[in-house]
Amino acid sequence: MTNILLFISTVLIWGTTWIAITMQVGPVPVLVSVFYRFATAGIIMLVALALMGKLKRPALKHQPFIVAQALCLFSCNFICFYTASSYVHSGLISVIFSLATIYNAINARIFFGDRVKPRTFLAGAIGMAGLLLLFGPDILGKFDANSWKGLGLAALGTLFFSLGNMVSRRNSAAGISPVTANAWGMGYGALFLLVLIGLTGTPIVAPPDARYIGAMLYLAVFGSVIGFTTYLMAVSRIGSAKAAYMTVLFPVVALTLSTLFEGYQWTPSAMVGLGLTLLGNLVMFAPSLRRGSAVALPVAKA
Repeated sequence: MTNILLFISTVLIWGTTWIAITMQVGPVPVLVSVFYRFATAGIIMLVALALMGKLKRPALKHQPFIVAQALCLFSCNFICFYTASSYVHSGLISVIFSLATIYNAINARIFFGDRVKPRTFLAGAIGMAGLLLLFGPDILGKFDANSWKGLGLAALGTLFFSLGNMVSRRNSAAGISPVTANAWGMGYGALFLLVLIGLTGTPIVAPPDARYIGAMLYLAVFGSVIGFTTYLMAVSRIGSAKAAYMTVLFPVVALTLSTLFEGYQWTPSAMVGLGLTLLGNLVMFAPSLRRGSAVALPVAKA
Protein backbone atom coordinates (compact mmCIF):
# COMPACT_ATOMS: atom_id res chain seq x y z
CA MET A 1 0.00 0.00 0.00
CA THR A 2 2.85 2.39 0.83
CA ASN A 3 4.41 1.86 -2.60
CA ILE A 4 1.10 2.61 -4.31
CA LEU A 5 0.63 5.80 -2.27
CA LEU A 6 4.16 6.98 -3.11
CA PHE A 7 3.61 6.24 -6.80
CA ILE A 8 0.22 7.97 -7.01
CA SER A 9 1.27 11.00 -4.95
CA THR A 10 4.34 11.64 -7.09
CA VAL A 11 2.39 11.34 -10.34
CA LEU A 12 -0.31 13.71 -9.09
CA ILE A 13 2.17 16.23 -7.67
CA TRP A 14 4.53 16.40 -10.63
CA GLY A 15 1.72 16.03 -13.12
CA THR A 16 0.05 19.14 -11.68
CA THR A 17 3.11 21.36 -11.30
CA TRP A 18 2.97 22.35 -14.96
CA ILE A 19 -0.35 24.14 -14.59
CA ALA A 20 0.88 25.78 -11.37
CA ILE A 21 3.86 27.16 -13.30
CA THR A 22 1.53 28.99 -15.68
CA MET A 23 -0.02 30.73 -12.66
CA GLN A 24 3.37 32.25 -11.88
CA VAL A 25 3.96 33.49 -15.41
CA GLY A 26 2.80 37.05 -16.04
CA PRO A 27 3.34 40.16 -13.93
CA VAL A 28 6.36 38.72 -12.09
CA PRO A 29 9.50 38.18 -14.24
CA VAL A 30 10.47 34.56 -14.83
CA LEU A 31 13.80 34.88 -13.01
CA VAL A 32 12.06 36.25 -9.94
CA SER A 33 9.35 33.58 -9.98
CA VAL A 34 11.88 30.76 -10.18
CA PHE A 35 13.89 32.47 -7.41
CA TYR A 36 10.86 32.65 -5.13
CA ARG A 37 10.21 28.94 -5.67
CA PHE A 38 13.68 27.62 -4.91
CA ALA A 39 14.52 30.12 -2.22
CA THR A 40 11.43 28.91 -0.38
CA ALA A 41 12.13 25.22 -1.08
CA GLY A 42 15.81 25.54 -0.18
CA ILE A 43 15.07 27.25 3.13
CA ILE A 44 12.47 24.63 4.03
CA MET A 45 14.82 21.72 3.29
CA LEU A 46 17.89 23.22 4.97
CA VAL A 47 15.99 24.25 8.09
CA ALA A 48 14.20 20.89 8.30
CA LEU A 49 17.45 18.95 8.02
CA ALA A 50 19.11 21.22 10.59
CA LEU A 51 16.26 20.72 13.08
CA MET A 52 16.48 16.95 12.61
CA GLY A 53 20.24 17.06 13.06
CA LYS A 54 20.78 15.64 9.59
CA LEU A 55 22.19 18.69 7.80
CA LYS A 56 25.59 17.79 6.40
CA ARG A 57 27.88 19.99 4.35
CA PRO A 58 29.47 18.19 1.40
CA ALA A 59 33.27 18.26 1.27
CA LEU A 60 34.91 21.09 -0.64
CA LYS A 61 35.92 18.78 -3.49
CA HIS A 62 32.26 17.97 -4.09
CA GLN A 63 31.01 21.56 -4.03
CA PRO A 64 31.54 22.27 -7.77
CA PHE A 65 29.34 19.27 -8.59
CA ILE A 66 26.64 20.38 -6.14
CA VAL A 67 26.70 23.77 -7.87
CA ALA A 68 26.48 22.09 -11.28
CA GLN A 69 23.48 20.09 -10.07
CA ALA A 70 21.90 23.32 -8.80
CA LEU A 71 22.37 25.08 -12.15
CA CYS A 72 20.88 22.21 -14.13
CA LEU A 73 18.07 21.02 -11.85
CA PHE A 74 17.10 24.04 -9.80
CA SER A 75 17.56 27.09 -11.98
CA CYS A 76 18.46 26.94 -15.69
CA ASN A 77 15.98 24.19 -16.56
CA PHE A 78 13.11 25.95 -14.84
CA ILE A 79 13.97 29.28 -16.42
CA CYS A 80 13.38 27.51 -19.73
CA PHE A 81 10.18 25.78 -18.59
CA TYR A 82 8.66 28.93 -17.10
CA THR A 83 9.46 30.96 -20.21
CA ALA A 84 8.10 28.21 -22.46
CA SER A 85 4.81 28.41 -20.55
CA SER A 86 4.35 31.88 -22.02
CA TYR A 87 4.20 30.41 -25.53
CA VAL A 88 2.60 26.94 -25.38
CA HIS A 89 0.16 25.04 -23.19
CA SER A 90 1.66 23.59 -20.02
CA GLY A 91 0.48 20.10 -20.91
CA LEU A 92 2.54 20.10 -24.09
CA ILE A 93 5.63 21.10 -22.12
CA SER A 94 5.11 18.08 -19.89
CA VAL A 95 5.03 15.87 -22.99
CA ILE A 96 8.44 17.12 -24.06
CA PHE A 97 9.69 16.66 -20.51
CA SER A 98 8.62 13.01 -20.60
CA LEU A 99 11.22 12.47 -23.33
CA ALA A 100 13.96 13.11 -20.74
CA THR A 101 14.33 9.34 -20.57
CA ILE A 102 15.82 9.39 -24.06
CA TYR A 103 18.04 12.38 -23.24
CA ASN A 104 19.30 10.42 -20.25
CA ALA A 105 20.12 7.33 -22.26
CA ILE A 106 22.26 9.36 -24.66
CA ASN A 107 23.94 11.42 -21.94
CA ALA A 108 24.65 8.32 -19.87
CA ARG A 109 26.45 6.93 -22.91
CA ILE A 110 28.48 10.13 -23.31
CA PHE A 111 29.42 10.64 -19.65
CA PHE A 112 29.43 7.12 -18.20
CA GLY A 113 29.86 4.83 -21.19
CA ASP A 114 26.49 3.13 -20.73
CA ARG A 115 25.36 1.13 -23.73
CA VAL A 116 22.51 2.69 -25.71
CA LYS A 117 20.09 -0.10 -26.53
CA PRO A 118 18.30 -0.32 -29.89
CA ARG A 119 14.93 0.24 -28.23
CA THR A 120 16.14 3.74 -27.25
CA PHE A 121 16.25 4.79 -30.90
CA LEU A 122 12.90 3.14 -31.59
CA ALA A 123 11.36 4.89 -28.58
CA GLY A 124 12.86 8.19 -29.73
CA ALA A 125 11.44 7.85 -33.23
CA ILE A 126 7.96 7.00 -31.91
CA GLY A 127 8.10 9.85 -29.40
CA MET A 128 9.19 12.41 -32.00
CA ALA A 129 6.36 11.33 -34.30
CA GLY A 130 3.97 11.88 -31.43
CA LEU A 131 5.36 15.36 -30.76
CA LEU A 132 4.96 16.30 -34.41
CA LEU A 133 1.30 15.35 -34.26
CA LEU A 134 0.77 17.20 -30.97
CA PHE A 135 2.51 20.37 -32.09
CA GLY A 136 1.66 20.07 -35.79
CA PRO A 137 -1.31 22.46 -35.90
CA ASP A 138 0.55 25.16 -33.96
CA ILE A 139 4.00 24.80 -35.48
CA LEU A 140 4.06 23.07 -38.85
CA GLY A 141 0.69 24.41 -39.97
CA LYS A 142 0.90 28.04 -38.86
CA PHE A 143 4.68 28.39 -38.57
CA ASP A 144 3.99 30.31 -35.36
CA ALA A 145 7.25 31.79 -34.07
CA ASN A 146 6.04 31.72 -30.47
CA SER A 147 5.22 28.02 -30.71
CA TRP A 148 8.72 27.35 -32.01
CA LYS A 149 10.14 29.32 -29.07
CA GLY A 150 8.07 27.33 -26.60
CA LEU A 151 9.10 24.04 -28.18
CA GLY A 152 12.79 25.00 -28.23
CA LEU A 153 12.80 26.26 -24.65
CA ALA A 154 11.03 23.15 -23.35
CA ALA A 155 13.56 20.95 -25.17
CA LEU A 156 16.47 23.01 -23.78
CA GLY A 157 15.02 22.83 -20.28
CA THR A 158 14.74 19.05 -20.59
CA LEU A 159 18.38 18.90 -21.71
CA PHE A 160 19.45 20.86 -18.62
CA PHE A 161 17.34 18.51 -16.52
CA SER A 162 19.03 15.47 -18.03
CA LEU A 163 22.50 16.93 -17.52
CA GLY A 164 21.54 17.58 -13.91
CA ASN A 165 20.71 13.92 -13.55
CA MET A 166 24.15 13.01 -14.83
CA VAL A 167 25.71 15.25 -12.17
CA SER A 168 23.43 13.87 -9.46
CA ARG A 169 24.39 10.36 -10.50
CA ARG A 170 28.01 11.30 -9.95
CA ASN A 171 27.19 12.89 -6.58
CA SER A 172 25.32 9.80 -5.40
CA ALA A 173 28.21 7.59 -6.46
CA ALA A 174 30.49 9.85 -4.38
CA GLY A 175 28.39 9.05 -1.31
CA ILE A 176 26.40 12.29 -1.09
CA SER A 177 22.86 11.75 0.14
CA PRO A 178 20.24 12.79 -2.45
CA VAL A 179 18.39 14.78 0.21
CA THR A 180 21.59 16.60 1.16
CA ALA A 181 22.44 17.31 -2.47
CA ASN A 182 18.92 18.59 -3.13
CA ALA A 183 18.85 20.83 -0.05
CA TRP A 184 22.15 22.53 -0.83
CA GLY A 185 21.40 22.47 -4.55
CA MET A 186 18.15 24.37 -4.11
CA GLY A 187 19.95 26.90 -1.94
CA TYR A 188 22.72 27.36 -4.49
CA GLY A 189 20.14 27.56 -7.27
CA ALA A 190 18.34 30.39 -5.47
CA LEU A 191 21.63 32.27 -4.96
CA PHE A 192 22.50 31.87 -8.65
CA LEU A 193 19.09 33.20 -9.64
CA LEU A 194 19.51 36.18 -7.31
CA VAL A 195 22.87 37.01 -8.92
CA LEU A 196 21.33 36.63 -12.37
CA ILE A 197 18.51 38.98 -11.37
CA GLY A 198 21.08 41.58 -10.32
CA LEU A 199 23.25 41.21 -13.42
CA THR A 200 20.31 41.51 -15.81
CA GLY A 201 18.67 44.36 -13.93
CA THR A 202 15.46 42.37 -13.60
CA PRO A 203 13.04 44.15 -11.26
CA ILE A 204 12.06 42.20 -8.15
CA VAL A 205 8.27 42.30 -8.23
CA ALA A 206 6.36 41.27 -5.13
CA PRO A 207 3.82 38.44 -5.48
CA PRO A 208 0.75 40.19 -6.92
CA ASP A 209 -2.08 38.17 -5.40
CA ALA A 210 -3.14 35.14 -3.41
CA ARG A 211 -3.37 33.01 -6.57
CA TYR A 212 0.29 33.62 -7.35
CA ILE A 213 1.39 32.98 -3.76
CA GLY A 214 -0.64 29.77 -3.64
CA ALA A 215 0.98 28.50 -6.86
CA MET A 216 4.45 29.45 -5.64
CA LEU A 217 3.98 27.68 -2.30
CA TYR A 218 2.56 24.63 -4.05
CA LEU A 219 5.55 24.45 -6.37
CA ALA A 220 8.04 25.00 -3.55
CA VAL A 221 6.53 22.71 -0.92
CA PHE A 222 4.82 20.02 -2.98
CA GLY A 223 6.56 20.21 -6.36
CA SER A 224 10.09 20.63 -5.03
CA VAL A 225 10.36 19.41 -1.42
CA ILE A 226 7.67 16.71 -1.17
CA GLY A 227 7.75 15.67 -4.84
CA PHE A 228 11.46 14.92 -4.81
CA THR A 229 11.15 13.14 -1.46
CA THR A 230 8.27 10.86 -2.49
CA TYR A 231 9.99 10.02 -5.76
CA LEU A 232 13.25 9.09 -4.05
CA MET A 233 11.36 7.03 -1.45
CA ALA A 234 9.63 5.18 -4.28
CA VAL A 235 12.99 4.57 -5.98
CA SER A 236 14.41 3.10 -2.77
CA ARG A 237 11.41 0.79 -2.31
CA ILE A 238 10.51 -0.39 -5.82
CA GLY A 239 13.62 0.45 -7.86
CA SER A 240 14.37 3.20 -10.34
CA ALA A 241 12.98 1.35 -13.38
CA LYS A 242 9.48 0.92 -11.95
CA ALA A 243 9.47 4.33 -10.27
CA ALA A 244 10.43 6.03 -13.53
CA TYR A 245 7.20 4.76 -15.10
CA MET A 246 5.70 7.81 -13.38
CA THR A 247 7.15 10.04 -16.10
CA VAL A 248 4.93 8.27 -18.63
CA LEU A 249 1.84 9.39 -16.72
CA PHE A 250 2.81 13.05 -16.14
CA PRO A 251 1.57 14.24 -19.57
CA VAL A 252 -1.82 12.59 -19.03
CA VAL A 253 -2.39 14.54 -15.81
CA ALA A 254 -0.91 17.75 -17.20
CA LEU A 255 -2.88 17.72 -20.46
CA THR A 256 -6.08 16.97 -18.57
CA LEU A 257 -5.56 20.06 -16.40
CA SER A 258 -4.55 22.09 -19.44
CA THR A 259 -7.86 21.13 -21.04
CA LEU A 260 -9.81 22.21 -17.96
CA PHE A 261 -7.99 25.45 -17.13
CA GLU A 262 -6.18 26.61 -20.28
CA GLY A 263 -8.72 25.71 -22.91
CA TYR A 264 -6.47 23.22 -24.66
CA GLN A 265 -8.41 21.82 -27.63
CA TRP A 266 -8.04 18.14 -28.41
CA THR A 267 -7.97 17.07 -32.04
CA PRO A 268 -7.78 13.54 -33.46
CA SER A 269 -4.14 14.12 -34.42
CA ALA A 270 -3.34 15.39 -30.92
CA MET A 271 -4.88 12.27 -29.37
CA VAL A 272 -2.85 10.04 -31.66
CA GLY A 273 0.22 12.15 -30.92
CA LEU A 274 -0.15 11.75 -27.16
CA GLY A 275 -0.67 8.03 -27.63
CA LEU A 276 2.53 7.74 -29.67
CA THR A 277 4.50 9.75 -27.13
CA LEU A 278 3.32 7.51 -24.29
CA LEU A 279 4.01 4.45 -26.45
CA GLY A 280 7.56 5.70 -26.97
CA ASN A 281 8.07 5.82 -23.22
CA LEU A 282 6.56 2.36 -22.79
CA VAL A 283 8.90 0.96 -25.44
CA MET A 284 11.74 2.54 -23.49
CA PHE A 285 10.69 1.03 -20.17
CA ALA A 286 8.85 -2.23 -20.86
CA PRO A 287 11.86 -4.58 -21.19
CA SER A 288 13.44 -3.23 -18.00
CA LEU A 289 10.17 -3.45 -16.11
CA ARG A 290 9.78 -7.10 -17.05
CA ARG A 291 13.29 -7.97 -15.94
CA GLY A 292 13.21 -5.59 -12.96
CA SER A 293 16.65 -4.27 -13.89
CA ALA A 294 17.90 -0.81 -12.99
CA VAL A 295 18.52 1.86 -15.60
CA ALA A 296 19.53 5.50 -15.52
CA LEU A 297 16.36 7.56 -15.47
CA PRO A 298 15.17 11.11 -14.81
CA VAL A 299 15.59 12.24 -11.22
CA ALA A 300 16.34 8.71 -10.09
CA LYS A 301 19.24 10.07 -8.04
CA ALA A 302 18.44 13.78 -7.98
